[in-house]
Amino acid sequence: MPTNRHVVKEKVATYAAVLLDGAYEAGGQGVVLEVRDQLERILRITRSNMDLSGALEDSSYTPEQRETLARGVFAACNPILVDVLAVMAERGDMALLTRVWESYNDQLERKLNVSVVDVTTVVELDDHLRDLIVKKAEADLGTSVVLRERIDKSLLGGIRMSANGKRIDASVLTQLESARNVLKLSTDGGEC
Repeated sequence: MPTNRHVVKEKVATYAAVLLDGAYEAGGQGVVLEVRDQLERILRITRSNMDLSGALEDSSYTPEQRETLARGVFAACNPILVDVLAVMAERGDMALLTRVWESYNDQLERKLNVSVVDVTTVVELDDHLRDLIVKKAEADLGTSVVLRERIDKSLLGGIRMSANGKRIDASVLTQLESARNVLKLSTDGGEC
């Protein structure tokens, strides 16, 4: 029997809302962002560990066994997040985790009128550059901005930013790849 998309969408939104409201009540914006980061790490872990994700979704385990597994594996996370993950595992809804994370982000931005901007550089940002990026992003997005910084040495230099599904890539690596593609496609006219 096919699953009604509207029911699934409501279920995803409900998990995300419970998680967001619980995190906000537990400690405001700081806890909300902490839970977001923890949830993102859990997504990476479950995507790369098929045994874990399979066990959390395996219908041959009882709901109680899946709940206990989720509570044990994610015990070091924020208690609100652990509770929501345990309920999802118990109900056999762990396959919805990516959609819950996306819904959580959407609801977070609406509730707090804040945009999370991912910034990736080769070296750590200094306070002056961080302030410039925040002011420019706030002007462009029309909301308060929280930076989530990452360091990636493979960029060679420059910066990569993304927010609200849009990406700006001014990294040296991307510029070199673009130049390589242009050189591959261009000819000087002297060849047959």
